[in-house]
Parts: sequence; C-alpha cells; structure tokens
Amino acid sequence: MNGLVSIGAVIAMLLGVGAIATMVRPGTVRWRWLLAAAAAILVNDALLTRVYRTIPDFLPAAEWNWQGKLLALGVTLFVAAHPAIGWRAAGLTLRQAPRSLVAVVPVAAIYVALFVALALMRPEDPATPEALAFQMTMPGIEEETFYRGLLLLLLERAFAGRRRFLGVDWSLGALLACAIFGLAHAFSYGDDGFAFEPLFMALTAVPSLLAVWIRLRTGSVLIPILLHNFGNTIGFLI
Repeated sequence: MNGLVSIGAVIAMLLGVGAIATMVRPGTVRWRWLLAAAAAILVNDALLTRVYRTIPDFLPAAEWNWQGKLLALGVTLFVAAHPAIGWRAAGLTLRQAPRSLVAVVPVAAIYVALFVALALMRPEDPATPEALAFQMTMPGIEEETFYRGLLLLLLERAFAGRRRFLGVDWSLGALLACAIFGLAHAFSYGDDGFAFEPLFMALTAVPSLLAVWIRLRTGSVLIPILLHNFGNTIGFLI
C-alpha cells in the first residue's frame, strides 16, 4: 500500500496549502471544490493502480497499464459529465478559443523543442509495437484529461483570485495542478520512506506549466494531449 501512503501525503500537502491560504486570506478557499479535487486525485490514483492491485488484471498479457489508464479515463469523463462540472468547462472539447491557435504556436514549439532536446540527450531503446502504441495514446489522453481538464477546473474553482500573465488568467489552483502532476511522478513512498526526485519534478512540472497555459488559452485539452503524446514518443523515434 505504498502508493496509497504516497498519494495520501500529496493530498495532505494540497489541503495544507488550502488551510494556509484560508488563514492568510479568509474566504478565498472554496472548500467543497478543494475536497472534490482531493477526492478526484485519490480516485484517479486508485484506478491507475487497479485500486492498489486489489482489482484483477484483465489484460495479463499486456506489458503496459492499459487497464488502469482506461479505468481512470472512463471515471474522469463520467465525473466531468456531471452538470455541476461539464465537459466543455473542463476543456474536454475539440473547440478552440477564437484566435488562440496563432498564440499557441510558439509555446507549442518550446514544448516540442524541449522534448526533442531531451530525446537527443537520452535516447530510448527501440520500442516494442505495444510500447509505441501505448505512448502515442494513453498517457496524453488520460493524464491531460485529468490534470489539465477535470483537476485543473476543480482547483481553479477551489481558489479565488487571478493574476493575468502572458495572456491568460492564472490562479493558485492552476499552479497547484502543475505541482501535483510533478509530484505524481517525482514523489513516492517505499521501504526506505519518502523519496523525492527533483529531476523528475522539473521534467514534468515545467512542461505541465506550458500545457496549462495552452489549455487556458485555447479552452481545450486537445493540443496538450497531442504534445504530451509527442513528448512520450519522440525518444523512441529519434
């Protein structure tokens, strides 16, 4: 149950930020939305791990976590369909905000250049057909739908206040969505206690900031999905 301890610590950090924000600026935290975000993080992690390996593996021949990703994606879409949330409000739409695509091009180019540089510095071993199929689809679809879609919306509703920067309105919730995505990859708990990998944090949280900017500018997770899957795949192709 190490994964449960790890994600529990991340949720505790999130709620701690909410408590601090409440003390510093009373009335700026909408706790029902913050608790909904915490619950969404827990459920997403549980589904990705087949409820911490308690659900049978129905795809035992698969080397990659298709089952966990599909379960998590299905629940994210189901929750986002609730009238209090809505797919479009969560960015789960193909429609792009007017005049946003031209503005997105340079940011997308930075994202692509970053992952091409990483791939050149640390090329991957040749991929199996399954690995290539998985990396070209599931990480971007599931993770962007959750982190830049549902979770971002919940956290933006949880924290009041916006600051306009580089053409989009940033909230504390948007920054926390990036941090949580980074921690999901860099923070863990094992036999030796808690571990934190700063490099993994940087390599996930920084691209997450770019993806959040694109999501906020376009109103859609479509381009972040495409960029995410490109970043996961380019190392196998170079």
